[in-house]
Amino acid sequence: MQAPTRRLVRCQDGRSTDARAGATLSDADADYDLLFSTEFPAVMRAVYLVVHDLDRAEDITQDAFIRLLRHWRKVSRYDRPGAWVRRVAINLAITSAKRERLRWVVERGTDQPPEPSSGDADVLRAIRQLPAMQRAAVVLFYLEDRPVSEVAHILGCAESTARVHLHRARQRLAEILGEEVPRDVS
Repeated sequence: MQAPTRRLVRCQDGRSTDARAGATLSDADADYDLLFSTEFPAVMRAVYLVVHDLDRAEDITQDAFIRLLRHWRKVSRYDRPGAWVRRVAINLAITSAKRERLRWVVERGTDQPPEPSSGDADVLRAIRQLPAMQRAAVVLFYLEDRPVSEVAHILGCAESTARVHLHRARQRLAEILGEEVPRDVS
């Protein structure tokens, strides 16, 4: 889903007008629109890498942005509202991934969903086998190149816990891929 393109024109009273629709937007609305258009693709990518289903990733990301809109008056005052929506989206993705894993346990005889066509299929398959929190930590740290402190913030845990998730994920990925983990990695 792409963000609607708007041409905002600043009015004398400090509000913005959507030149295409003729509607008047407050600064808060314009700020939300800007955040949506800049953050939605990255948040959706992170969610997709956790749930491995494009439709579910889009739904989860939209749900996170709806929650952001509901709480916009409060969240817009935060230093980084984008981090808030990312945290909500990742939490929703983790919950969804856990539910999906339980569903597969219940429906053991069914086929697994098809593998994504792009990227290193072995690594993506290995990441898919990780528990949801470890998978989210790997996505945020390695694929989105976020610092451990931000990973911890998004996952809602202490930095030491985020490091543990990453450490265990690296160990498990090495087992799955048949590689050795260097001793100095922690």
